[in-house]
Amino acid sequence: MDDLAAAMMARARPTRDRPLAGLTILLVEDSRFASEAMRLLCLRSGARLRRADTVAAARRHLAAYAPDVAIVDLGLPDGSGADLIADLAAAPPLVVLGLSGGDPEESKGVAAQAGAHGFLAKPVAGLAAFQATVLRHLPDDRRPLGLSLVTQDRVEPDRLALAEDMDRAAALLDSDPAFAAAFVAGLARADEDTDLLAAALRAAAEDGPEDLRGAVEARRAGGGL
Repeated sequence: MDDLAAAMMARARPTRDRPLAGLTILLVEDSRFASEAMRLLCLRSGARLRRADTVAAARRHLAAYAPDVAIVDLGLPDGSGADLIADLAAAPPLVVLGLSGGDPEESKGVAAQAGAHGFLAKPVAGLAAFQATVLRHLPDDRRPLGLSLVTQDRVEPDRLALAEDMDRAAALLDSDPAFAAAFVAGLARADEDTDLLAAALRAAAEDGPEDLRGAVEARRAGGGL
């Protein structure tokens, strides 16, 4: 092994402050805001992140390379995240984690039933919780030696990503109001916007997007974005 190869391998080994170094994580997530948060978490943890925003895109990624970890949102625009989890869980040694901005207990149950090894609830803002969830399911030889450095740091995704998601939500209210309600509910939980969340849940329960449309437009017009 030459010196360059040895140096690259050394950099890829997990350490106490970069416990996910050397890992490639495939994130299957259509929200730009949630993806930006995950990018920051992976960057701080030493992992390489690849992103797919649909089931079809995820399958193209998986045909080209084998990630170490797949994190799959349960609500995707072109299919069921749970179905993708079920397919991936049958392909060890891949670690598969479910991800959702919906009701945490219900979503965790759906992910577990599909075969996910673990679950992350949005917003995934805490670095320590993210690292612990991934490390818990890795093989021993992929974990850092000794204790990891525990930090309570949080990440703050770019607000422009949230603005892009809100623009998309407005368009989805016309083309797919049911998916739009679920999408906005996830955004509202991630941004801790209780008014927007209430409007999204009402729209989902009543199958009526008009109240939600007003709440989305209010945020787009300058409600903290």
